[in-house]
Amino acid sequence: MNWKFWRKSATRKSKTREWIEALVFAVIAATLIRTFAIEAYTIPTPSMEKSLLVGDFLFVSKMHYGARTPMTLLSFPFAHNTMPLIGGKSYLEWIELGYHRIPGFTHIKNNDVVVFNYPMEDFRPVDKRENYIKRCIAIPGDTLKITNGDVYVNGKKNWEAPAAQEEYAVYTDGTLISSDLLNKLEVTQVSVNTGVYRLMMTTMAADTLRKLSNVKSVQRFYLDANPTPETLFPTDPKNFPWNIDNYGPIVIPKAGVPVNLTINNIALYARLINIYEHHKLELRGDKIFIDGKESTSYTPAMDYYWMMGDNRHNSLDSRFWGFVPEDHIVGKAWFIWMSWNTDGSWFSKIRWSRIFNGIR
Repeated sequence: MNWKFWRKSATRKSKTREWIEALVFAVIAATLIRTFAIEAYTIPTPSMEKSLLVGDFLFVSKMHYGARTPMTLLSFPFAHNTMPLIGGKSYLEWIELGYHRIPGFTHIKNNDVVVFNYPMEDFRPVDKRENYIKRCIAIPGDTLKITNGDVYVNGKKNWEAPAAQEEYAVYTDGTLISSDLLNKLEVTQVSVNTGVYRLMMTTMAADTLRKLSNVKSVQRFYLDANPTPETLFPTDPKNFPWNIDNYGPIVIPKAGVPVNLTINNIALYARLINIYEHHKLELRGDKIFIDGKESTSYTPAMDYYWMMGDNRHNSLDSRFWGFVPEDHIVGKAWFIWMSWNTDGSWFSKIRWSRIFNGIR
């Protein structure tokens, strides 16, 4: 008797089907890892120099702060917001979910290096806005102030990354500083006049130049508090006459903690209320209305953060566009897995000393 009568006849899968199934599995697995665990990121600009360099390739951990669940469901795999090669949007906005985050195993701390979505791109869904990377200088509830280029958080001078880059004026006796030395110190030259250099460099590089016999003085450059203020957040120079080196004080909004609203400070919170938390904000004379009701205070629903680059005079950061909402947080910059120097020679294209370095 044939006891196998109940079994279906086996059909051998074709090679094409096996390849398709393997490809689909790989795409799904990689998407899950990219969404909920880690994602690769490349440093595109010098705003974090010299802590992070253009050409550094990072892994960003989404597990540390907790991964966001997908907000824009329909998108091309592995493309952030633009289709590779052909251009155009890589996503459809037909199905959009609200903001939710899986619990992480830590919270954002002061001076963490964080990847987040650029908050000013209102024309894109939150999770499809460009990725930025900065240092989180202040967390919810902190008071931040910048005085003569020095950052203070809650009244105390903030820790500075050892490789943070500042702008200096270097005065010599009229002779030149060796270009080989400047290259060795990885100094970015801004400008040179007779006997005067304007250089972007680290504190360590500045100390090295001070020891040269032809250098008379090395002075850190910063804007005085008196000059005409720049167009910075919250773009209200009458009430907030600040510049990049003299800024604040400003309190970082915290979820559940009310802030007082007046006609003089509404510029600080207008975008938070209207854009990030989706309420209708109106100014009628000297009165403030939220969703049609006169308001003298507002309680944020989300936490907010203050992000700044380590290269303070060459960084587009919170001084220009303000608070970063918690729903824009992507993850924690974890470690460098590759570093590529486009200006290097044949044997120095790879910055070997930076590979597998942690980020601090």
